[in-house]
Amino acid sequence: MNKQFEQERQDRLDDNGKNAALAATAAAFMKESTAPKYSYNFSWMGRPIIQYPQDIMAMQELIWNIQPDLIIETGIAHGGSLIFEAAMLELNAACGGPKDARVLGIDIDIRAHNRAAIEEHPMYKRISMIQGSSIDADIIAQVKAHAAGKKRVLVALDSNHTHDHVLAELEAYAHLATVGSYCVVFDTIVEDLPAGMYPDRTWGPGNNPKSAVWAYLKDHLEFEIDSHIDNKLLISVAPQGYLKRVR
Repeated sequence: MNKQFEQERQDRLDDNGKNAALAATAAAFMKESTAPKYSYNFSWMGRPIIQYPQDIMAMQELIWNIQPDLIIETGIAHGGSLIFEAAMLELNAACGGPKDARVLGIDIDIRAHNRAAIEEHPMYKRISMIQGSSIDADIIAQVKAHAAGKKRVLVALDSNHTHDHVLAELEAYAHLATVGSYCVVFDTIVEDLPAGMYPDRTWGPGNNPKSAVWAYLKDHLEFEIDSHIDNKLLISVAPQGYLKRVR
């Protein structure tokens, strides 16, 4: 990439981080778009992907730059994120990346119709799934077995969003992310939204993925929040959730 272009982009991102009006506008959109379930409006290659487009783009950039041979994702739902990640790995392979790269999805309840749709999808050839609680010792052991010997691993956490659950996931899986790669913690936005936004859920301000990230980082200096991604996206369900492993 042209060095001047790259520097200009970095300067813009730095300016974004100092732009209070821009941050306020983005925060207002996140608040107003949450209740009508904006993130439920999109699909990837025919499967619902419950994400904001900005986070999908950020994950695409990470997958291209890291060239992982394994992506670990907790939380499957309809499978759109697994299909997306597998498709990115397929593109990586076509461009000289790892030929046998895989996606591993973990969910406590993989519903039969979702499993069938994922297994029937052309991208399933790169996907494995494990059913069970992501913080169960046996499930953790299975995931570690999949990660053994992998050179570059990317981790994404997007299941139960309570503080205790996400913190347990971080302790179990974050270290599997290789140096230079990321552990991405989704739905940290819950901390920034008003209490009562999720009346049918147990999480909320003070009890959510971002509070878990803050607690985890106190004792894990090998990870840093990548603020450049936050400044780039502005609209994201994962503010302060893009954790780069730096050592």
